[in-house]
Amino acid sequence: MKMKKTILSCLMLLAGISANAQEQKGTTEYVFEPHWYVQIQPLGAQYTLGEVSFGDLLSYNVQATVGRQFSKLWGARLAVNAWQSKAGSKFDISNKEYKWKWNYVAPTIDATFNVSNALFGFNPNRVFNLSAFAGIGLNIGFSNTEAADADKAIRAMGTIVGANGTTYTTNQGLEYLWDGTKVRLMGQFGLMGDFKVSDKVSIGLELSANTLNDKYNSKKAKNWDWYFNALAGVKIALGNTYSTRFIPAPEPEIRYVEKIVEKIVEVPAKVEEPEAKTEALRRDIFFAIGKTVIRKSEQQKVNEVVEYLNANPEAKVNITGYADAGTGNDRINDRLAAGRADVVVKALKKAGVAASRISYDSKGARVQPFADNDSNRVSIVIAE
Repeated sequence: MKMKKTILSCLMLLAGISANAQEQKGTTEYVFEPHWYVQIQPLGAQYTLGEVSFGDLLSYNVQATVGRQFSKLWGARLAVNAWQSKAGSKFDISNKEYKWKWNYVAPTIDATFNVSNALFGFNPNRVFNLSAFAGIGLNIGFSNTEAADADKAIRAMGTIVGANGTTYTTNQGLEYLWDGTKVRLMGQFGLMGDFKVSDKVSIGLELSANTLNDKYNSKKAKNWDWYFNALAGVKIALGNTYSTRFIPAPEPEIRYVEKIVEKIVEVPAKVEEPEAKTEALRRDIFFAIGKTVIRKSEQQKVNEVVEYLNANPEAKVNITGYADAGTGNDRINDRLAAGRADVVVKALKKAGVAASRISYDSKGARVQPFADNDSNRVSIVIAE
């Protein structure tokens, strides 16, 4: 019985060694997945630009957002911001201040741009992502009764005589006083930062500047009215934000060595064996999105091409650069494809390969050698 257990253990050990030896080598790349998301920001503060003290113009606000991230860089969202704005007037002569507040709802449609991905490339494991946004929308104001009360009080002041005898008239009141519900066109722009909690959840901070016409705060100032929001909340992705793609390492080149054994045979004449023809070598050198730099993981392929050319002095090499059609435009992709071919040419020349043995071309994104979009960020190198 003990012998059977020993034999079984040995067989299992051998099977494990064999499976490990057959494990495929290569690299894993992250692939962006378009997705929807929702964002709730219940913690918000607003400052409305005005002439009274900073603290008197701070108010609470909230925001809810639904959006879609179309690519690694670009997205769009519908945001609904709401709660309260404040304003005030200060009269230095009488040393009086009048303050009022009102409510609003402001839906906006914004375009978003991921600054972190643009600068450092797509990385779903990044802890912090910075994005910018800009858009337009409507500000729907209502409940402006406190402004009406302030207007009455200002008008009631009438004529004020200053210490130097100068006369000031205040009976014009709030010249842009409004009541009921007012809908005004507005614009906004800002920055938002997301701190990753998990693949689908992040904590978000947002700062925005919002502007609309001079009548928003009921005062006539002959310039646009502004308010600024600071918001914090939770962002939840609906679906996967990325997937992975395994790129197998190239199979090692198999070189055959002919062993000639001489022996005496009775033949009328010597038959010459045809000269063995060296097989062509192909290496696909993949690049990161928007890049024309050979990555460390791909440098070994360049080294293999150099070794092949050194071993076959009559061989020549052709390099063709490509770009993926899923991103960019023809102008950008033509530049990327040409740059990817050129960087391989420079690497071969630096390794000592004569320029007369090198030819190269680029196809932009008009030709896609691979079915998978991201694999077309490549330079295909053929030596023969």
